Amino acid sequence: MQEETFELRSDVIDLLQLLKATGYAATGGEAKMMVEDELITVNGEVEGRKRRKLRTGDVVEIDGQVRIELA
Repeated sequence: MQEETFELRSDVIDLLQLLKATGYAATGGEAKMMVEDELITVNGEVEGRKRRKLRTGDVVEIDGQVRIELA
């Protein structure tokens, strides 16, 4: 599994914004589809909320292949 750390510039970031900022989704539409297809987990739980607010310490996984820790 590929692992990386994403440095937050503010207190929170939306899940869709994170997927675009890290380059795993090219567009907002692609990011929405990833969430709708249940490819995203946050802290080990499948996440269906597109606007989920992420904070430092949260861990996002994409299809079990990529792990992003927010710092």
